[in-house]
Amino acid sequence: MQPPRYDMCFKPTVGDFSAPRFFLCVVLMISCAAISRAQNAETKPAPVIDVHVHAMVNSVPGASPMCPNTPQFLASDPKEKEERFGWAKNACTPPLYPSAPGEYMKDVLAEMERLNVTAVVMGDPQSVQKWKEAAPNRVIAGTGIDNQATADKRATLEELRKLFSTGGFKVMGEIGLQYQGLSPSDMSVDKYFALAEELDVPVAIHMGTGGSGRANITSPNFRGSKGDPLLLEELLARHPKLRVQVMHAGYPLIDNMLTLLQANSHVYVDVAGLIWSYPIKEVNRYIERLVDAGFGDRVMFGTDQMIWPKLMAYSISIIQNAQYLTPQQKRDILYNNAARFLRLEAKAAN
Repeated sequence: MQPPRYDMCFKPTVGDFSAPRFFLCVVLMISCAAISRAQNAETKPAPVIDVHVHAMVNSVPGASPMCPNTPQFLASDPKEKEERFGWAKNACTPPLYPSAPGEYMKDVLAEMERLNVTAVVMGDPQSVQKWKEAAPNRVIAGTGIDNQATADKRATLEELRKLFSTGGFKVMGEIGLQYQGLSPSDMSVDKYFALAEELDVPVAIHMGTGGSGRANITSPNFRGSKGDPLLLEELLARHPKLRVQVMHAGYPLIDNMLTLLQANSHVYVDVAGLIWSYPIKEVNRYIERLVDAGFGDRVMFGTDQMIWPKLMAYSISIIQNAQYLTPQQKRDILYNNAARFLRLEAKAAN
């Protein structure tokens, strides 16, 4: 097909110019521009918000390829060498590969651009700032209490106030008190939640299990019992205006999670980690329970993005291919619910 002869419009030969010809050329150009915009819209995926990305700057040394949605968590023997992840060595095509050394942040940001993802990136302020500087239109900055720090090594209230008031940080998280064997309602950390409520900053709290099947090996202070979503009740009663993101949707404690959602309308959940760490039937069953119980407008997409850059695309596909979700429910989970929770400017998300 010959390209349009725009030169005929602007460089007509002598005696060849006429008002009808000029009008026809204008219509042609407008039509071509409209077609071009439509083609670009078709190739650009609908926007996605990932509310749970870790601000790793470098690749993890010695990281291995991974097959998501393990069908089984393996037992281990304390007399033998015990691996960090208890996932069964199932085969998959293709597996998810870790980034090359020094390439992780670049790889994930490239995936975010390709998939049209905006992400809440959480970690220490210095690492998060590197992500924010590299992709200011794609990164929402988050930081919180160091999950491994003792009370005397945690960020001060003054430091956090500055980050959230003038430093451009928007989410307090990930708060992983469970890894220290603490309840989220423990009074020793209440001042941080009081600050979040005062500044109207949402908090993202790790609840549920560790996902690796080996928390006893990698995090000896971790307590599964401290991941019960109902442990949030006293915290929420003390801070009734606090917006809370329950990370990992409190898996596997679905009944307690539903009880908390029913009693607290400021609470949302994310499906990060859950969506790729557990058997796929279990994942779908859990998300379906949340939606069927009437909380489809409070389920947010998240990956718990780490190590493997293609994890984001894989996790999005789980929601997109969920036959128990309507098209509108998929868009709500992938974008609309998080946009509402984070109070982002509305975009075309349908």
